[in-house]
Amino acid sequence: MNEKDKYISPFSTRYASDEMQHIFSENFKFRCWRRLWIALAKAEKELGLDITDEQIAELEAHKDDINYEVAQEREKACRHDVMSHVYAYGKQCPKAESIIHLGATSCYVGDNTDVIIMAEASKLVMEKCVQVIKNLSVFAEKYKDLPCLAYTHLQPAQLTTVGKRATLWMYELIQDMHNLQYQLDNLKLLGSKGTTGTQASFVELFEGDEEKIDKLEELIAREMGFASCVAVSGQTYSRKTDAYFLAALSGIAQSAYKFSNDMRLLQSFEECEEPFEKSQIGSSAMPYKRNPMRCERISSLARYVIADSVNPAMTAGTQWFERTLDDSANKRISVSEAFLAVDAILNIYINVTSNIVVYDKVVTRRVMEKLPFMATENIMMESVKRGGNRQELHEMIRVHSHAAAAKVKLEGGSNDLIDRIAQDERIPLSKEDIITHLDPKKYIGRSVSQVESFLRNEVAPIVERYYKGEIKAELNV
Repeated sequence: MNEKDKYISPFSTRYASDEMQHIFSENFKFRCWRRLWIALAKAEKELGLDITDEQIAELEAHKDDINYEVAQEREKACRHDVMSHVYAYGKQCPKAESIIHLGATSCYVGDNTDVIIMAEASKLVMEKCVQVIKNLSVFAEKYKDLPCLAYTHLQPAQLTTVGKRATLWMYELIQDMHNLQYQLDNLKLLGSKGTTGTQASFVELFEGDEEKIDKLEELIAREMGFASCVAVSGQTYSRKTDAYFLAALSGIAQSAYKFSNDMRLLQSFEECEEPFEKSQIGSSAMPYKRNPMRCERISSLARYVIADSVNPAMTAGTQWFERTLDDSANKRISVSEAFLAVDAILNIYINVTSNIVVYDKVVTRRVMEKLPFMATENIMMESVKRGGNRQELHEMIRVHSHAAAAKVKLEGGSNDLIDRIAQDERIPLSKEDIITHLDPKKYIGRSVSQVESFLRNEVAPIVERYYKGEIKAELNV
């Protein structure tokens, strides 16, 4: 069949990075299997089994040059992927053939590799999260004192600043990083637990010496870069591990979703805009359009990840006793695609935050359209200081505010609230007095200092810990 007649995942062609695709590639997986077989053989040799340096050297010599054709042909006959690769490895290593996979069950390579893959994929996710945070920290610092409308219920409320809003995006993503790091810190290898988790095969191999069996797992964990193996298991590691990691990825997707929706709204308000390239086409029908297609793609992929996170939760709850195999097909799709999708989300998030366009004059114009309403409390308090009655003033300003709002909404006119208040002889303030209360920076509270404190106390430690150099996310399309 022609390759163009076959389904190809868009994660491979459009979305996920080469680095993340490599982690979920066949080469990474099967080379990891061979590293695990070498770790097992080394540990067994150190603990006294009849395994030679020559056999281990032979295994080492062929750990990366996987003879896929031999494995694939063998699997057609035996219908077992692990035993097919044991067979293929043995064909390359005839001296070591008899000791490959000694005492192990399929999950020794399968599950331990899945744990290693999740660890490596999570580290890449962390690197990309911190690039987003670094981009947003530069943005927040630049716009920390630019007043803008803040919203509750998507209705204009008090003011905030453009930079302060960016700290909200960062804060959620930092919480997600802490969550994912917690999962990494507590991630352990399955180890060599045997068919039902009792290590019976190793009891036989080591003639009942339980200290050697414990030492075996310690040596394997150390060889593979882990502190330890799980204390108990059935044949597999607990599928709750997958659920924990995908819940953390779902959190990242949720945070990115929030950012992308905010940006889509801001682009509709014409206050901010995602990067728009010189030759980019926004619409096939409307040449003037500048659609927020990157943020829309974040939203779309985020929904997928959030929904996908339910898969391992259901799988974890439906494992029977020491194991069933109804996890396998679902797991290999749900876990890999969650990481690939989050990788794609973060690539776009990096791309957008590296060059958010801010139309500061539009931002300020929209502030000034609403500021008279927001200034009414200050105007009222100043009038009280000059001898006015608070309750009477409140009613006067309420009436004027509603009249001004009606002119804007019903007649399409401009906001003339300040003129209405200035012309009311019952209110002891001149127009000049009132205008002094229309400086937007009087209404942003502690926005500037909050940004500065947040960048210093929350962002700087995260960047120092995780930042390894700039990641520039060039999108495929």
